[in-house]
This record gives sequence, C-alpha cells and structure tokens, in this order.
Amino acid sequence: MDSTEEHVAFRPALIVEDDEATQHRLARLLLELVGTADDVTVVSSVAAAKAVVSSLKPRLALVDIGLPDGSGLELIDWVETHHPDTTTVAISAWGHEEVALAALRSGAVGYLMKERDDVELRAALQSIRRGGALIDPLLARRILAHVSLASRDDATPAVATTDSPAKRDISLSERESEILQFVARGFSNREIANLTSLSRFTIEGYTKSIYRKLAVSSRTAAVFEAKAMGLL
Repeated sequence: MDSTEEHVAFRPALIVEDDEATQHRLARLLLELVGTADDVTVVSSVAAAKAVVSSLKPRLALVDIGLPDGSGLELIDWVETHHPDTTTVAISAWGHEEVALAALRSGAVGYLMKERDDVELRAALQSIRRGGALIDPLLARRILAHVSLASRDDATPAVATTDSPAKRDISLSERESEILQFVARGFSNREIANLTSLSRFTIEGYTKSIYRKLAVSSRTAAVFEAKAMGLL
C-alpha cells in the first residue's frame, strides 16, 4: 500500500460550486477521503474562492466551470499562477472536449463530469489522490479521436519538415521520452522510479522538464499535448 507521503494531499479541501445539491454531494464524497468536515470548505463564486485559497491555502480545489461571477477556467489558471501547491480538479456538467482541454492547459490535473454516479466520482478522486491524472472517459475518447484524426490529416511531407510549429522547439531526451511513456500509461512518479531504478526526486525533475518543454502543467495535459505533437 502507498504511504501517506506518496498521496496528493487533500486536506484542507475547497469546493467551488454554486449548486447547493452538488455542493452537498461533493462534500460528502470528499469527507470519505479527508475525514472531518473542518477540512472541507465550500464556496459558490470565483471571488470567494480566491479569498479562501489566499487565506486557507487548500491542497485540493474542486472547481465548477460555470460560476455566477466568472469562469472556473479563469480560476484554475489563477490558482496555478498564484498558488501552484493547490491541486485543482475541474468538475462540470459541460461535456465539451475543448473546455476539458482548456481546463487541463490552465493547470487542472483532471476533468470530471457531474453526471457520473458516486462510485465513479469516488474512484476518480481516489486515483487523483494516489497521484493520477483523470479525465472523464467519454471526453478522453473524443479527444483522442480528434488527436488521431488530426495526426492523419497532418501526415504530409510539408508538415513533417523542421518548420513544423508543433515540433520545432520540442526535443525530449531519451530518458524524458521513456518517462513520458510511463506517464501516458498512468504510472505515478513513485512507480516510475521503481521501474527505472531512479529516485522519486529524479523522476519529478524529469517530469517538470517535460512539462516545461510541452508548455503544460499537469500529467493529463502532457499526455494529450504529446499525442497531438506525435511524441507518443
């Protein structure tokens, strides 16, 4: 079993959601993971969320996309910029792949759909807690289908030249490419360290380098960007 230090910290946790029924549902699911009600704060707006993040510095924030005073995408980007130690997960009723990709590029480590039942959402949160990066399976299939189609459409000599904007500045080392493959298969940093006989801190250094080169800030976004660029 993974030790506590290997998990993504969920305490304290913040829920940013304006629907009361969904607030109660998400709070109940989080309580199963964090333990006490004191560890879960619920707000219903972007402004309130920024105030809580600044003062409480939560380790986890579940963020709805459509909020009464702004976009959850803007909030996720703000958290990533000003409080990068807070892990953000988008949870929404919007099943559009463009929105999901925007959330991932803004810094979210996952994109979950409210329509999923409690068992599925609980399993997704548990996976994120173990260091995984989750996107709703239906959206993931749509995004991968688009990436595959785009790759076929772009498979021409003109695009494959060194002038290609997608690949021009991307150069991964052999070790980075190896680690990216493990990331794409869903392995955590600790698991990759065990498989490669490297330390977890070394793996974290490689993953940060990969994020920087791909201009992303999460494992899920790295996988999708790498697939779009033909690196996976």
